[in-house]
Amino acid sequence: MNPNVKRVEYAVRGPIVQRAVQIEKELKEGVKKPFTEVIKANIGDAHAMGQKPITFLRQVLALCSYPELLEDNKFPEDAKKRAQRILDSCGGHSIGAYSASQGIECIRQDVARYIERRDSGIPSSPDNIYLSTGASDAIVTMLKLLVCGEGRSRTGVMISIPQYPLYSAALADLGAVQISYYLDEDKCWSLDVAELRRALNAARQHCNPRVLCIINPGNPTGQVQSRQCIEDVIRFAKEEHLFLMADEVYQDNVYAEGCKFHSFKKVLFEMGPEYSSTVEMASFHSTSKCYMGECGFRGGYMEVINMDPEVKAQLTKLVSVRLCPPVPGQALLDLVVNPPQPDEPSYTTFIKERTAVLAALAEKARLTEEIFNTVPGITCNPVQGAMYTFPRITLPQKAIDKAKEEGQVPDMYYCMRLLEEEGICLVPGSGFGQREGTFHFRMTILPPIEKLKVVLQKIREFHLRFTQEFS
Repeated sequence: MNPNVKRVEYAVRGPIVQRAVQIEKELKEGVKKPFTEVIKANIGDAHAMGQKPITFLRQVLALCSYPELLEDNKFPEDAKKRAQRILDSCGGHSIGAYSASQGIECIRQDVARYIERRDSGIPSSPDNIYLSTGASDAIVTMLKLLVCGEGRSRTGVMISIPQYPLYSAALADLGAVQISYYLDEDKCWSLDVAELRRALNAARQHCNPRVLCIINPGNPTGQVQSRQCIEDVIRFAKEEHLFLMADEVYQDNVYAEGCKFHSFKKVLFEMGPEYSSTVEMASFHSTSKCYMGECGFRGGYMEVINMDPEVKAQLTKLVSVRLCPPVPGQALLDLVVNPPQPDEPSYTTFIKERTAVLAALAEKARLTEEIFNTVPGITCNPVQGAMYTFPRITLPQKAIDKAKEEGQVPDMYYCMRLLEEEGICLVPGSGFGQREGTFHFRMTILPPIEKLKVVLQKIREFHLRFTQEFS
């Protein structure tokens, strides 16, 4: 079989999650455990963790799925109007029909208008918008387009460590060279251009670095980049002729005082034509995160900037092979980029629900950092944004030796023990990458606040017990 496939690893759904599913089955069969349920805090799946869907989004999707409901007076007029507009743009007035490969035209127009509003009027063209099956699909497509060469001329792609394992998995699959640059844990996981330069120069010995990937707000590390940092990264990309990939799927998830989301595109254009007309870039967004949390619909988009028209034609050809992204996901994306307006009947409920979700996440971010930092041997940076915390854990040498004896990475051994003893499923830091000799885990902050308190308490008790056992 394809040797690249064997090299692919995706920790977020790795062995620890497979064991969690097994344990769930065992609990159903009546096997006695020291806990009654498995709490999966391994993945940013908001609805699975109990977050309620946003009413307006689901109303319009219900109307699109079953248009007879358009006659029902239980649905507000603005929801009906949106649904009708979406249906009118579908073949045969049905979301069961294929769409254009790049996505439904009127939805791409709405995405472009959304980007213009977000970026204070900087123009966006629907021709540069590609709708996708979640952001993941667009990221993989873009990498596929960019990877070429053999031996020392093989494409190198710069990714942050810790990183979201989609990147390392896609690079392994494509046989590209992963160039790791480290985020600075001591400075709240900030990105430093000197570190980018170090990684780039070292990589030039064995590959051809062509792409720089940035995740902002960060996954798994939850940092939000300052405007200055983004400017520095753009300058670096221009100097070194790198294609920029800006993964911005957590753009509404910013909690920390003094932090603000700046889109790479907006900063690029505000830096003037020297940059805005030369730096090649793709930015990504999704319906799976932020306040929506609609992971299962697989909606997303990418916007490409300064892409050569001939290359763009090849990109369009590449996406057409997959026919089109799921149309219900496209419909959902349309509602995210074009939400209810102040003069519409659904506006008040929509804003109330959206605000409540984001306020709860901000509170959970604060609580998580606060509680973890009271545990001896756990240090946790502020969760400035996104949906995760990535605390550092200090493991006794005896525990490290024991893990090696069992043929496991130390933080995998730690997380597996936590799962077996407390029923909590986390992802070990080794699945995301970390500096040699350090250990972490990633945990989502998505469980409802009362359940989150229980989870944090259980991790606290486990950590103290684990440390005691091996000291």
